[in-house]
Amino acid sequence: AQFLGPADLGRDRVSRLIYGAGLSMLVAFAVVFISGIIGVTLGAISGYLGGRTDFVIQKLVEVVWAFPPLLLGITIMAFLGQGLFNLILALVIQRWIPYCRVVRGQALTLRSRDFVVAARSLGANRLQIIRRHIIPNVIQTSLVIGTFAMASAIIAEASLSFLGVGVPPEIPTWGTMLADARIYISTAWWMALFPGLCIFTTVLGINLLGDGLRDLLDPRLRRTGAGI
Repeated sequence: AQFLGPADLGRDRVSRLIYGAGLSMLVAFAVVFISGIIGVTLGAISGYLGGRTDFVIQKLVEVVWAFPPLLLGITIMAFLGQGLFNLILALVIQRWIPYCRVVRGQALTLRSRDFVVAARSLGANRLQIIRRHIIPNVIQTSLVIGTFAMASAIIAEASLSFLGVGVPPEIPTWGTMLADARIYISTAWWMALFPGLCIFTTVLGINLLGDGLRDLLDPRLRRTGAGI
């Protein structure tokens, strides 16, 4: 049932689109999860401890952030080779930075709050304060960042696969399907249309979800009614 148009080499286009959706979402969830753990942890440590620790972490952020994301991903994939694990690593290498920068700013404010001062007065060490008082109070913001990061990861995965440095060519993803359709674009335009539509609708839906979460979780928007 080739109701989405004929596929190259006689392959079923619907099955490839569905399999590509699962793979793209797997990559996006893995990138967001790993990036979130790294970024939230480093941001909380940087903001709460301050001093030399904060200086070192923020210099690391500046160094990694200086490279163009797509070019850095291409470089890593060219060095490590194609593969799902390498692709996730290439996408994680920069995507922990937004978490780190936002969480650091929140941690700088939280470390002077009364409940943190009280915990410190009762003898809680730095690790306990970060784990029990800082990180739980930045989870909501991190969830919003994660939704937008997921959309960005899907686009980045499709871009790297389209350029031929993502997953191996035999694995169907939306990016590889677009790459396969390039040579047929003038005669079989539908081959590029459907994977492009899948990327567009998925990214749009995730961005709308992130926007809704931001409005829902931001108390200032709730007070003004802007999030309704």
